Amino acid sequence: MAVRLGRRQPVEDDLAVAHEINVTPFIDVMLVLLIIFMVAAPLATVDLGVDLPASTAAPQPRPDKPVYLTLQSDLMLAIGESPVAREALSAALASATNSNKDERIFLRADKAVSYGELMAVMNLLRDAGYLKVALVGLDGRDGP
Repeated sequence: MAVRLGRRQPVEDDLAVAHEINVTPFIDVMLVLLIIFMVAAPLATVDLGVDLPASTAAPQPRPDKPVYLTLQSDLMLAIGESPVAREALSAALASATNSNKDERIFLRADKAVSYGELMAVMNLLRDAGYLKVALVGLDGRDGP
């Protein structure tokens, strides 16, 4: 009896090799990550009372004739050294800036003034058309 030695013929499988990427698991993972970030994002914000430090940034050069709007501790407003009523603020700013709405207004407030009052004055400035507002603070750097 002779045994035939040779190569075997390849057997055809019923399962063909798939050359496609199944993206369904990737989409499921991305949706789960999206839900996790949507839930975690609001938790990342913190509402705490803040005592802000003095600025250590280099001071910016001042214009020749800056317009200072001061909010005093008794909530009275003043442009430069002249007191002004809240109702007359728009007209007083127009005369101080020669109706130039692009001029920067330097806003300084007493540290005893509440944040809400400061925002009310900033809203008055915005309503008057002055959008360039600089907040003035003490220079917190050490040195002469």
